[in-house]
Amino acid sequence: MKITKYGQLQQLSFMPRLFPVNCYLIEEEDGVTLIDAALPYSAKGILQAVQETGKPLTRIVLTHVHDDHVGALDALKARFPEIPVYVSARDARLMDGDVSLDPGEPSSPIRGGVPKKLVTRADVTFMDGDRIGSLQAVAAPGHTPGTFALLDTRSGALIAGDAFQTRAGIAVSGTVRPLFPFPALATWHKETALTSARKLASLNPSLLAVGHGPVLEQPAAAIAKAIAAAERALGMAPSATAAADFGRKEDEHVAKNRD
Repeated sequence: MKITKYGQLQQLSFMPRLFPVNCYLIEEEDGVTLIDAALPYSAKGILQAVQETGKPLTRIVLTHVHDDHVGALDALKARFPEIPVYVSARDARLMDGDVSLDPGEPSSPIRGGVPKKLVTRADVTFMDGDRIGSLQAVAAPGHTPGTFALLDTRSGALIAGDAFQTRAGIAVSGTVRPLFPFPALATWHKETALTSARKLASLNPSLLAVGHGPVLEQPAAAIAKAIAAAERALGMAPSATAAADFGRKEDEHVAKNRD
């Protein structure tokens, strides 16, 4: 396990060189929030990292319900049954293995590792705009129907689950990166994921933390580039907002280097 700190956020990365699977700790005044639960063997490392903060683990929040984001959840819940687990109201159904679709949702099948033997269930469900400590829940469907990102309202850090990946280069969920195609292959609906990526870009996060790959600081230009690539892959006209932002950031980069 590799731990990297960014202010009040810590990235815990398991198998960082081969197949990075990340979860995150967010320090609050009253304790620590865990975002996602990585792999089944990750519980020991997660608890060690929490202990090193000197604060108690107070809540567990899931960005979505896939095997590589809930792997250690049962072990953590068995150890601390009083700690509430927060899951989006939509993805809570995946905890039961329910892959049925709601009326009006795109008819693509839900993909990826939907848990089959998960014991833990949601203690608290949340919706778009809800607050969980210092985190604001931001609906970002596409990878799964109930995928959410969490925006730290103190710092502007965005923990986006698999709405983006940064392993083998940044990409919107559903856009295949040949050296690490797995998040794309596990994506439910690419067009919805692109719409969500545009929404997350509009938040102008100070930092982008994802399920697979390194944290990106000041990620606006990289996000805009990823959105443009997703638009091309889907044969869509470029988003005017994304294109303008990417151009602005590129101009700033060129000017800075010139100085």
